[in-house]
Amino acid sequence: MITLPPPALKGKISVEEAISQRHSDREYLSFPLNLNQISQLLWAAQGITEKRSNRRASPSAGATYPLEIYVVSGNVEGLEPGVYKYHPSTHSLALHLTGDKRAALSRAALNQRWVSEAPVDLSISAVYSRTTFRYGKRGIRYVDMEAGHTAENISLQCISLGLGSVVVGAFDDEKVKEVLSLPEEEDPLYILPVGKVSTAS
Repeated sequence: MITLPPPALKGKISVEEAISQRHSDREYLSFPLNLNQISQLLWAAQGITEKRSNRRASPSAGATYPLEIYVVSGNVEGLEPGVYKYHPSTHSLALHLTGDKRAALSRAALNQRWVSEAPVDLSISAVYSRTTFRYGKRGIRYVDMEAGHTAENISLQCISLGLGSVVVGAFDDEKVKEVLSLPEEEDPLYILPVGKVSTAS
């Protein structure tokens, strides 16, 4: 397990500024990211914000927390190329697969080159049964809502960190599952390439 640095709880720009500056970036500089940035992004996605209740950064229907976050690392200081699974309860990463999987993930995402060119891709997948067990078919909608909340949190956190990102939903589900070696019960929902950009606007 790789223990991540603790997340910062105050940023340099306001929520309003982050919203006003949020846009899709598909061109990234060749500079690596670092573990502090990865830590902050993962905390914004699904990090624990209230330890007594294990409340997370993104709202979840009935606190069922169906989402799983994977870091597809290719150019991150202090993190070997590979696929890592985020564990919110310990704010840590566990190695899931070795080797740089960005090119294979790009092919699974209909050859969208920014998936292979970004220093890191964040993948959001879901175990729908965690929520549908309690809410039935309505739970499918709740899971999709939660994925949207999480992706937006990541996007806004990127702006706060001076990074660029884009949300990718066009991909072959089965190929993504194969590339990331996801369990059968997990369905991929988003890929978010993240990297430094030429301007912070």
